[in-house]
Amino acid sequence: MTPERGKTTLLQSFNHAFQGLVYAVRHQRNMRIHMGVALVVLVACIFLNVSRLELVIVFATIAFVLMAELVNTAVEAAVDMMTDEFDPRAKIAKDMAAAAVLIAAINALVVAYLVLADRLADVSLELLSAIRRSPAHLTIVALAVVAVAVVVVKATRAKGTPLTGGLPSGHAAVAFAGWTAVTFVVGASPQGLLVSAITFVIAVLVAESRVETGVHSLLETVLGALLGIAVTTLIFQLWF
Repeated sequence: MTPERGKTTLLQSFNHAFQGLVYAVRHQRNMRIHMGVALVVLVACIFLNVSRLELVIVFATIAFVLMAELVNTAVEAAVDMMTDEFDPRAKIAKDMAAAAVLIAAINALVVAYLVLADRLADVSLELLSAIRRSPAHLTIVALAVVAVAVVVVKATRAKGTPLTGGLPSGHAAVAFAGWTAVTFVVGASPQGLLVSAITFVIAVLVAESRVETGVHSLLETVLGALLGIAVTTLIFQLWF
């Protein structure tokens, strides 16, 4: 059954949202800077073995900055659409949107200082070895990095939409990133091989469904899987 005219499906709604994110990454230098800094901070959180609560705060702060930048971009686009001439009211709207980004960025700096400053001052071999006890943190950050990598790669391409086609397959990337993380975490346990095998089958089924439905080509799916495996393996090899 096709959706009624004027209405969008849930998948289309997600696609529109991701298209907005891809547009911002592709066309807004500040968004690329924010995402780059976010990746550095997430890696630092792994390196410094922050607590679960601190990691939640960091994720929320990153989301706050990115949302502020997206709103700023939307306001600028809306104002530019309304007028091409200088208007003090248009300047006020743009300045206030930019101020929201500034406040979010300052807040992010404060959070980063409060969470990371003391740990950066106390980096030691004992802290490095403690990283081995945080597989959950590594998994969360690995999946986040893979998702960001998918968005960045899609932003450089003009084919497909974030959830319905294009290079690479985000579903395959995340699915195989999950399999790789599970393999690293439980690989040494007695049931590790079985759990890894089951997770691998699930990842293959996810990837196969994208090809079977015609959303992605086999190449796009394979490259997505390889991206997820490569990024997750790199993170776990460096810090697990």
